[in-house]
Amino acid sequence: MDCDACAKMIELDLEDTGIKASCNYAKQTLEVELSDEILEKKLLETVEKGGYQITSE
Repeated sequence: MDCDACAKMIELDLEDTGIKASCNYAKQTLEVELSDEILEKKLLETVEKGGYQITSE
């Protein structure tokens, strides 16, 4: 993420697909609540569409 606005854009994009998300620019983290595999696929597609990658800790 490049700025706070980028973090907010990621949150809004995910919320548009029905995924509850909290993105923190300072910590460079994204927390989401997933209920099934379909949402996980949507999460990956949405984040990658925005030009970002997901790594797990």
